[in-house]
Amino acid sequence: MLATLMKLLSACLWPSSSSGKSSDSSSAGRQDGLLWYKDSGHHLLGEFSMAVVQANNLLEDQSQLESGPLSTLDSGPYGTFVGVYDGHGGPETSRFVNDHLFQHLKRFAAEEACMSMDVIRKAYEATEEGFLGVVTKQWPVKPQIAAVGSCCLVGVICGGMLYIANVGDSRAVLGRAVKATGEVIALQLSAEHNVSIESVRQEMHSLHPDDSHIVVLKHNVWRVKGLIQISRSIGDVYLKKAEFNREPLYTKYRLREPMKRPILSGEPSITEHEIQPHDQFLIFASDGLWEQMSNQEAVDIVQNHPRNGIARRLVKMALQAAAKKREMRYTDLKKIERGVRRHFHDDITVVVIFLDNNVMSSAKGGSSVSIRGGGMTFPKKL
Repeated sequence: MLATLMKLLSACLWPSSSSGKSSDSSSAGRQDGLLWYKDSGHHLLGEFSMAVVQANNLLEDQSQLESGPLSTLDSGPYGTFVGVYDGHGGPETSRFVNDHLFQHLKRFAAEEACMSMDVIRKAYEATEEGFLGVVTKQWPVKPQIAAVGSCCLVGVICGGMLYIANVGDSRAVLGRAVKATGEVIALQLSAEHNVSIESVRQEMHSLHPDDSHIVVLKHNVWRVKGLIQISRSIGDVYLKKAEFNREPLYTKYRLREPMKRPILSGEPSITEHEIQPHDQFLIFASDGLWEQMSNQEAVDIVQNHPRNGIARRLVKMALQAAAKKREMRYTDLKKIERGVRRHFHDDITVVVIFLDNNVMSSAKGGSSVSIRGGGMTFPKKL
């Protein structure tokens, strides 16, 4: 009985390509082969739509939406939390973040009795420390976990404010209506930490003035120490703690010279934004989406199509763009198995949050929702 239950949970949490049929749960969403989607749902401040498509052998993207109490206290604060966690090197870090970051945020929000940039920063720090503990414990038997990490994009809507925190290169984009023309423009709200961006390379050089090879061009791609494209992450402790950059870690991850200071950072870039009446919706997505379309293209798709199924539509448009780049048909791309599919596109996670002004001021009504991309939702009355 337990084995059967675990198999069912695994199928929900990590989509498999074993079947092309859709399985439906009105609360948990649907799964269709490598695609999982929740076409429409309600959070405290409006509607939302989610979709995830798997490309890797194991799904490395993880995501969640939590709407309701944002602290362990019933007295609040209340709002909506969105997390997109794009793992690399394996799924362990992104899964860990999915399990722990929001819980840390609720604990610190209770301690401060409010939501703030400091609460979010502390939640990131606790999550980073927690995963370091996992690596320390598993190092003797599973040393390669030191080279597993995750980008971590978080959005918190609370009290009329929007907080955006990020490490890595996932992205949050706001769709804002221009009153004079009626058009909806794209505004990127998250700071990215990818060394393909010149300012990020400059930051790395300023932090490591004694290392002329802190960022190098390898196979026409800028990489930190020739190993990784992002300068900030959760995990990747092999580039943060010298004691994990040695045997028995694979040679390809080991630095030639001793590590004098942490090379990567887990410090998030955090901004706050007061939500305006003309702010229409938010798109949170892993870089698998943004590799295939621009911010404005994504905003135009959301603006010009029905809300129901909009995250799935964004994923489909990204897959169509990926197929076009390889001069193949979208229908043929969909037939490619996970693992092999990674040669054509990355895991893609999309969460679209609509900001409905008529409910923005009533953040305690309705039901709370907890849903994971590819997972399950647990609604309950507040």
